[in-house]
Amino acid sequence: MAKQIIKGNVWWAFVTSFGIWMFLYGGLLCYWFDIPFWQAATDSSVHVILLGVAAVIISHNVAYYRPAAGTMKFGYVSAVSFALSVLWVCSSRWILLTTFPTDPVYRDWLNNAIPIHAFVGWMLIAGIGFRSQMWYDEEEQQESRQRKDATEKIVREAELFKLRQQLQPHFLFNSLNSINALIMLRPKEAREMVLKLSDFLRGSLKREDDQWISLEEELKYLQLYLDIEKVRFGHRLSTNVIPEEGAEKMLMPPMLLQPVVENAIKFGLYDTTGEITISISSWVQDSMLYISIQNQFDNE
Repeated sequence: MAKQIIKGNVWWAFVTSFGIWMFLYGGLLCYWFDIPFWQAATDSSVHVILLGVAAVIISHNVAYYRPAAGTMKFGYVSAVSFALSVLWVCSSRWILLTTFPTDPVYRDWLNNAIPIHAFVGWMLIAGIGFRSQMWYDEEEQQESRQRKDATEKIVREAELFKLRQQLQPHFLFNSLNSINALIMLRPKEAREMVLKLSDFLRGSLKREDDQWISLEEELKYLQLYLDIEKVRFGHRLSTNVIPEEGAEKMLMPPMLLQPVVENAIKFGLYDTTGEITISISSWVQDSMLYISIQNQFDNE
């Protein structure tokens, strides 16, 4: 069931509007039809209060049930509003004739006004029914879009998390193997690599709960990874980071560049003995952040 439309501020606006209509309708009966004040006040109170009840009923009804097809929606609201308008006219007439049983003039006026009452009541009840139906449909569409966006967000986060979990162990194993190889040959560089690896992993833990970080923060984090790789590959690896002015303040998901840079290093240095330069450039175009990562890999 959709959330009720007639509640809170809408409820008070609903009550106020029907109260004003009750006052105007009673004044109309007194001024145009010369109906005594108390009789006019009773007539307007009975008609307007019961009509308000009918409007609330149809609004709640379409909250519980609305046909899927457009034509069926129109026919359903029309039929329910017609039934409520007939019930409204009959109930109002019975209450008023019971209240004023000895006034034939008023009874004749009330009987003559039945077609007008029925038509106006049907139009008003149907109008509230159709408006409520539109509001409930819009609300459901909005909730559906929110659920879809939330699902897509969870899927994206899961994909990023899976990517990080897949690539970080691979990087960690390579780093540990490199440290093991450096311990005997170059212990100073091994200690340096251990410290940088510790800072890198600590930064990874801090960023797991972050949804967005600035490019500047991401590049600082990436630099730790590049420093570790430079210890591994020595003079064979060099980097060139060129952020355009203004791009560093743009936001992006954290830990997104390291896997891409790792692939650039992998395809540029693995199984070769040459040197490579990894170029990382960023710029802003149409309020969008663009990042380019290039190596000197030659597939020929």
